[in-house]
Amino acid sequence: MVRQISNIAAAAGLLLIAGIPAHAQQPPAQPKAVVELFTSQGCSSCPAADALFTELAKDPRLITLTLPVTYWDYLGWKDTLGQEAFSKRQKLYAKARGDGQIYTPQAVVNGSTHIVGSDRGGIDKLVKEQGKDGFPVKIDLTEADGALRINLGTAPFTGEKPGVVLLLQVSRTATVPIERGENSGKTVTYANVVRGISRIGEWNGAAATLTVPLETVRSAAKADSYVVLVQGDPYARQSAILGAARGPAK
Repeated sequence: MVRQISNIAAAAGLLLIAGIPAHAQQPPAQPKAVVELFTSQGCSSCPAADALFTELAKDPRLITLTLPVTYWDYLGWKDTLGQEAFSKRQKLYAKARGDGQIYTPQAVVNGSTHIVGSDRGGIDKLVKEQGKDGFPVKIDLTEADGALRINLGTAPFTGEKPGVVLLLQVSRTATVPIERGENSGKTVTYANVVRGISRIGEWNGAAATLTVPLETVRSAAKADSYVVLVQGDPYARQSAILGAARGPAK
């Protein structure tokens, strides 16, 4: 059964991910959707969603991200990939939507709509509905001279606050043997596990260029790729993802 927390209040700052690099190559296909999975090694209903996300990660038009939370650690197993920042991100999404729905496994599509993370049909439907026109903000990534150059395109923007630009560091795969708790004895493989999230700039509708040192991009332990997002500010209840790009793998 889906494991849920109710009556969540506001949480901390918006996150997003920092990442690791690679050399310049053919630009990847423009993503049609970003699907985030909030999961936990201590949740018995999560392995099915974790397995589904290893399949979804094979679709080049999707950016999938796994964000292990920490609030089930008390059940007997401390999530080895969990970060409090991911729990806060999930709570911030719930506050921005106004529904207070926080549970595992929870999939959030394009920062705005949630569904049970093991519901393949429901996720496919949301991706089809929300991804049909692509993201309004185009992002081009270039690595050269020891820096990551992020070019952001123009798009209509009416937010109360500027959108945020986030750099997410990810491990393309991670396999964890779970020794205690509800999943004791299982070995679970995760896809595109977030290792770090950082806010690197803002976007207000105009074209912009950001530059980040590659040593910063590559700073998260065990990360071997990265993702850049442009996203509405959830403090202003504008959590929708407006643009996304995947960096090359190491």
